[in-house]
Amino acid sequence: MADIPKQPGKQLLHLVFGGELNHVTDIEFKNLGDIVGIFPNYASAYSAWKARAQRTVDNAQMRYFIVHLHRLLEPESPGAQRSGAQNPGAQR
Repeated sequence: MADIPKQPGKQLLHLVFGGELNHVTDIEFKNLGDIVGIFPNYASAYSAWKARAQRTVDNAQMRYFIVHLHRLLEPESPGAQRSGAQNPGAQR
């Protein structure tokens, strides 16, 4: 993992992880074990998510997610009531 320069502002931790799903229509993992890392902001987490997801683009059952750890660690903070995990590539 490359060094990420510090950015001004509050640190908002994000976890990027993934693995192979049992079926493409569900979020139940057949093989969960790829922890990409914990990042200090969404931009760096998104960059890591995108790089890892692109490496596995040929496997339709591989999925990577971004979890907003800061929302879990500080549930009373603004915006914490939204979903804690995202799949930035998913259609909504």
